[in-house]
Amino acid sequence: MAVPVPVEVAEVVAALHSGVEVDRTLVRAAVKRTLADLVSIAPGHSVEVRVPPHAAVQAIPGVRHRRGTPPAVVELDARTWLDLVTGAVSWADAMQSGRISASGERSDLSPFLPLYG
Repeated sequence: MAVPVPVEVAEVVAALHSGVEVDRTLVRAAVKRTLADLVSIAPGHSVEVRVPPHAAVQAIPGVRHRRGTPPAVVELDARTWLDLVTGAVSWADAMQSGRISASGERSDLSPFLPLYG
């Protein structure tokens, strides 16, 4: 069964797409909510997902990371992350357009995206 996009996330994504300036605290809340949802469906510590300056989490099953640079890192801006989790853009398209920086084994998050829909 598909999980609907949380209302607060949908509102932030709609505002970002309309060109309206969105309060940073609302963007941060949407990013943190969606990263927490990623961790709930893909718990683990093998990939660090960074959405600076809002938040970073470790997810995806595999080798546990403890110190230094993780073996796999995904870094992207808030709009790209929110577009991915809501299905507004695909992983492949975002990678091809250079909107994602991903390195290391297991850094392909496409099996887990979109989170909703």
